[in-house]
Amino acid sequence: MKFTSKLPNVGTTIFTVMSQLANTHNAINLSQGFPNYPSDQKLTDLVSKAMNSGYNQYAPMAGNLDLRLAIANKYQRLYNSSYHPEKEITVTAGATQAIYCIISAFVRPNDEVIIFKPAYDCYQPAVEVNGGNTIPIQLSAAKNYKPDWNEVTSKISSKTKMILINSPHNPSGTIWSKEDMLQLQKLTENTNIIVLSDEVYEHIVFDGAQHQSACLFDGLKQRSFITASFGKTFHNTGWKIGFTCGPETLMEEFRKVHQFNVFSVHHPSQKGIADYMRDANTYLDLNEFFQHKRDLFLSLINGSEFKFKPSQGTYFQVLDYSAITDENDIDFAKRLTTDYGIASIPLSVFNENHHDDKVLRFCFAKTDETLVKAAEILNKI
Repeated sequence: MKFTSKLPNVGTTIFTVMSQLANTHNAINLSQGFPNYPSDQKLTDLVSKAMNSGYNQYAPMAGNLDLRLAIANKYQRLYNSSYHPEKEITVTAGATQAIYCIISAFVRPNDEVIIFKPAYDCYQPAVEVNGGNTIPIQLSAAKNYKPDWNEVTSKISSKTKMILINSPHNPSGTIWSKEDMLQLQKLTENTNIIVLSDEVYEHIVFDGAQHQSACLFDGLKQRSFITASFGKTFHNTGWKIGFTCGPETLMEEFRKVHQFNVFSVHHPSQKGIADYMRDANTYLDLNEFFQHKRDLFLSLINGSEFKFKPSQGTYFQVLDYSAITDENDIDFAKRLTTDYGIASIPLSVFNENHHDDKVLRFCFAKTDETLVKAAEILNKI
């Protein structure tokens, strides 16, 4: 049978490649972004309670109303920003599904979507499978992955349908400043450009910094979808529960795609999370929790040959290995896994034309014991 692939350049993701290599060589897996410790037993018990209380049939298409109310209350508490729980919030099968449906709802053939690279690997395929064109803006490791707004301005055209941003940023661990968000707001005012703001790590920001959500800026909020992930927030990535917020007129179009993509997601988990979020500390305490892990990891490798700037957000730390070898990052990441027993992610796979800055991404959402063992290996290299 002959056919033409709609995604001819897409293969197996680097996350699958590195995790399989880690399993094969019994390596410590700091590559894929998932915790190796359990989520709160209280949350698990609440989901079990929901299963035993009749929440085993389809949730409403937009999501369990208790959960949408909890999300609305969270945005009011954190950002003094209101989203209507019935008209402007939809619960999704993780943030990736939300991102795919947002792009599918709005991007038509030959539309342009600006993406900042290194970029999480689900963005570009979602644009391309819908016939759109990605317009990449390569961020520089030497400039700490900060956007050049003159370059952004030069890339906007009459074909620009969407700008996709991600802060705190995976994979670099950097965050956008208030000034960055104001620049984006200024560039998009008086346009029909939609902003897709991937904020899955909104609760993991360090050193007293504040997350600059798109909803904090009135001009951005009126044109923006925000996507978020309970999997990242509550240490249960396998549940695949996320959500998106956006203005009613945009959300109406989103739901037209969402209802025929998954319709709704696991109902007991939605109800359990809604009840769990009655205690705001379940998400407010995350910064301190993960800053301990970041600080522990960096203190343990401080005498190694790896160079680093402390992660500003997310549960990822980028390490520069240029003082160790001039190997390309993919080869070095594989060699670390096979020869030393520690797995990471090479950043070149997220860059335009596989630009290689000689840096690797390590996930520190691991037990302290795992981080100590990982550091012992890195210190020997």
